[in-house]
Amino acid sequence: MSYSLTVEQLLAPWLSVPQPLATLLVSQLELDSRQIQTGVTFVAIKGHAVDGRKFITSAINQGANAVIAQACETKPHGLIEYQADVAIIYIADLADILSELAGRLYAKHDNQLIAVTGTNGKTTITQLIAQWLELVSHRAAVMGTTGNGFLDDLQPAANTTGNAVDVQRTIAQLAEQGAQYTALEVSSHGLVQGRVKALPFAAGVFTNLSRDHLDYHGTMEEYAEAKFSLFSQHLCQRAIINIDDAVGQQWYERLERAIAVSLHPQTNDNSVWAKSVSYSEQGIEIEFDGQFGSGQFKVALIGEFNASNVLLAFTTLLSLGIDKQLLLDSAPHLVPVLGRMELFANSGKAKVVVDYAHTPDALEKALQALRVHCHGKLWAIFGCGGDRDKGKRPMMAEIGERLADKVILSDDNPRSEDPAEIVQDMLAGMTQAERAIVEHDRFKALQFAIEHAQEQDIILLAGKGHEDYQVLAHHTIHYSDRESAQQLLGLAS
Repeated sequence: MSYSLTVEQLLAPWLSVPQPLATLLVSQLELDSRQIQTGVTFVAIKGHAVDGRKFITSAINQGANAVIAQACETKPHGLIEYQADVAIIYIADLADILSELAGRLYAKHDNQLIAVTGTNGKTTITQLIAQWLELVSHRAAVMGTTGNGFLDDLQPAANTTGNAVDVQRTIAQLAEQGAQYTALEVSSHGLVQGRVKALPFAAGVFTNLSRDHLDYHGTMEEYAEAKFSLFSQHLCQRAIINIDDAVGQQWYERLERAIAVSLHPQTNDNSVWAKSVSYSEQGIEIEFDGQFGSGQFKVALIGEFNASNVLLAFTTLLSLGIDKQLLLDSAPHLVPVLGRMELFANSGKAKVVVDYAHTPDALEKALQALRVHCHGKLWAIFGCGGDRDKGKRPMMAEIGERLADKVILSDDNPRSEDPAEIVQDMLAGMTQAERAIVEHDRFKALQFAIEHAQEQDIILLAGKGHEDYQVLAHHTIHYSDRESAQQLLGLAS
C-alpha cells in the first residue's frame, strides 16, 4: 500500500499552505536525516537529546522534497522559507502533534491496538495476547522490547516504544501484512514524549509499578503519573488494571469503568479474579470468576507474577469480545516468552533460568517464583546498568542476598561507568558482602555457577533476557545469556 497526501491535506488542522506548495505530495515522513532519500519529507523537531533542525541542510542535500520543522522565536509558526528550492514549513509545538500528523498519513487501517504499560511484564503480556489471538485464528502482532512484527518474524527495535512517526508507520505496515490486532509495550518515556498520543487504543493494560527510570523521571510520583497518562490523556477505550499492585488499586478507584484483575477473590462487579492458583513444575493452573463468568485453565509458565500476567492477558481478550471457551481450550498451547523465565536444562547439571529482571521488584519476584520450584540451592547472577539509576544498585544486591543462596555479581551494560564502581555500589546493600562472588564476565560467571552447582540447584541469570549484546564504554559487543546457557549446558547445536 502506498501512503500519499498533499501538503495541504497533511497540515490542514494546523496551517493553510499556499499554492503550488499545497499540492506537493507527501508519501513518507522521516525524523532521521540519515534516512532521507529523494522524495522523502524530513520532519525536524527538537527532541529530548537531539535538535533535528540542525540537520535540515543535510536532509535537503540528500533529496528531501520538503521539510516540516518545529517553530521557535526566530522561526514562528506558519513561516515558509526555501532552501535550494525546497520548502521549510514551520509548525508550532510540532513534537506534541507529531503522532497526530503521522497518523493523518499512515492511520488508514482497521488494526485494533492494545497498549500494555507498567514496570514489569509488558513483553510477556503483549506476547501472550498475540500468541492467544493467533491460537484462536486472529492475526496479531507485537511492538516492543524484543522487536516489532509477528511473533515468528520479529524485527529489532531500537526502543521499547519507537518515535511517533515510526510507531504510526509500523502499525500501518503490520495491518497491511494482515494484522487484525497489535499489542504494544508502551514505556513511560513513550507516553511522556507523545510517541503514542494519537493512537486509538481498544484496550490499555496496567501491570505494576516499581522503581525504574528515576534517572529520567526524578521521582516515583512523576514516574507513576507518566504511566497513568495512558488512561487519563490518551485514547483508551477499556482499562484493565492489576489491583494486586498498590498503585493499580489507586488507579482503579480513579478510573470509571475499569476492569480490576486480581489473584485474590473480589466483590465488585467490574473484575476478574482467581478463585485458586496452583503452581507446579509443569506450570500454573488458574480457576477464575468475575464479570465474564467462571472457568479454569492451565498454562506452561512458572511463577506467581506469570499467573498475574496470564490473567491480565486473558481479561483483556475477553473485554475485546474474544470467545471465552476458545481461549480456555487454547491456553495449554501458550509457550514461555523468549528470555522471560526461560528454562534451560540438561540431565546431570543445574537448571538455568534466563530472565530480563533488571529492577528490584522484578528480581525479587523472579527469585520468589523459582524458590517454589528449587529443591537445592538457588543461585542468582545479575548486575546493574551503567549511566542509569544508581539508587537501585544496593536494593538489588540486598534482594539477591536475602532470597538466593549464592550470589554472583556481574556486568549488565556498564556503558561509560567503571564496572568495578557499579559493583561497589551494589555490595553496599549487602550485610555480608564478602560472601558475594564478583565476576564481571557474564559467561565466566555462569560457567563458575554451573561448575559449582549441584543437579538439583537452579541458577537465575537475570537482567538481559532476550538481549544479545553488552554495552561497554566505547563499543557494543555480542553477548547472549541464552546462548551462554545453551553452550555451557551442552544444548547448543
